[in-house]
Amino acid sequence: MKLLPIHKKTIVLVIATLYLLLFVYTASSKLMHLGVFRLRLERMPYIAPYAQWISWGVPFLELVVAGLLVFRGYRLIGLYASLALMFVFTGYIIAVLQFSDSIPCSCGGVISALGWKDHILLNSSFMLLALLGILWSKQHYKIQSNQNTVQ
Repeated sequence: MKLLPIHKKTIVLVIATLYLLLFVYTASSKLMHLGVFRLRLERMPYIAPYAQWISWGVPFLELVVAGLLVFRGYRLIGLYASLALMFVFTGYIIAVLQFSDSIPCSCGGVISALGWKDHILLNSSFMLLALLGILWSKQHYKIQSNQNTVQ
């Protein structure tokens, strides 16, 4: 079954909305409990010296990416940024699981209750959604630009 462009456009909007909710939720949770977030980062291997910067930078970056996802003209950039963030987060989790004994979770809110395998599964699912959103956004823009050039 071939999806019509309007359905792909709707699915891309749903994907962007899911990322928007995820990033706003996690950023808000981190900012509301900034001291706890920073302390957890200070106990994490490899990034402890940068905990102060990361404790402010990650929620800020999550909110910026969420803002990009709101506006249609920036949504594709937001999806690329979402994919990149999730790739970095997932890569870090995998690296720490391979090389460390004790790993405190520094995620925000309910997501911090997930186990590490669940984190990887959640992040991988979101990365697949981002890839799907990017592909379908590009197809939509390609169709739109072809319609604008054919007269």
